Amino acid sequence: MLTDLETISDEDIRQRWQDAHVSPLWENAKATDSHRHETPPSHWPWRAMQPLIAHAIASTSPATAERRALSLVDPAARPGDFHTITNLNAALQILLPGEAARPHRHSMDALRFVLEGEGGVVTRVNGKLAPMEAGDLVLTPGAFWHEHWHAGTEPMVWLDVLNAHTHISLGTFWFEPGPVHDVPEVTADAAFETPNFLPDIERSEISPVFRYTFADAKQALESAPSAKDGSRRIRYVNPLTGGPVIPYLDCYMMRLDAGEQTTPFKTTAHAVCAVVEGRGTTTTGGGTIAWEARDVFTLPHGTPIVHAASETSYVFIVTDREYFNRLGFLREEYLPA
Repeated sequence: MLTDLETISDEDIRQRWQDAHVSPLWENAKATDSHRHETPPSHWPWRAMQPLIAHAIASTSPATAERRALSLVDPAARPGDFHTITNLNAALQILLPGEAARPHRHSMDALRFVLEGEGGVVTRVNGKLAPMEAGDLVLTPGAFWHEHWHAGTEPMVWLDVLNAHTHISLGTFWFEPGPVHDVPEVTADAAFETPNFLPDIERSEISPVFRYTFADAKQALESAPSAKDGSRRIRYVNPLTGGPVIPYLDCYMMRLDAGEQTTPFKTTAHAVCAVVEGRGTTTTGGGTIAWEARDVFTLPHGTPIVHAASETSYVFIVTDREYFNRLGFLREEYLPA
């Protein structure tokens, strides 16, 4: 089997590998070892985003683009990639008074969390209307028709979070523009508003409630006991199952009181966070960021996470936790302070 390749130069053998579409595993292993380090959190401060939002308003519109949105890209992403953190894609979307974003649907699950705006925006999800206010969560699950329009007077900015990266990796990505057709029947939210009672309808892993208000989340946090990390934390749930609102986008709201610091927490899952109110810091991945209202930041996996608040703070968190939970790969640990 020996050939003249025994004496070929490094440059020539690398060219032959490339031409043959092969890669030496021993070099891949070295590259993997060199990347085993703690990943710091990524941070998009609202102060830095405001001028970029202003430019987006001046330079484009929903009439010329499918959505006026700025993708939040992992600083370590490869050229051409646009994920925010593993399995999750996030963007800031802007809608002005009088504008509308036309209907479409796609395979990716998505949610909208309002960062700024005093109302007037409505999202229609499979025919059901979901008004949007600051701090509200609105769901647009995969394959559900959705559109937005603005009848208010002030610009609205919300955080989009999708599992687009996962669908692209799996080859399950698809997109369909309107017009809307084949819309299934939906159950009115009033059917789920009486505590301890549910309508006798078919169970679904996707929540039949598409709007979760900040006012309700805040009220729930008032009486929530302390979580294991010392914060007060609630989960947005599907009322039919008690599970996540969308199987692979699991959402929480955390309240930190002034001067409070959480117990270090480590998980195999990843998260995108949006600050609703307050000011504080998060330390993870060997880095510390200082955050304030409307900032967006990520929580990488496998490294201790510690939050601290300098004033009473509310932080929205969306994770890919259910991917790992269902595959049996979820590992979570609370560490000594």
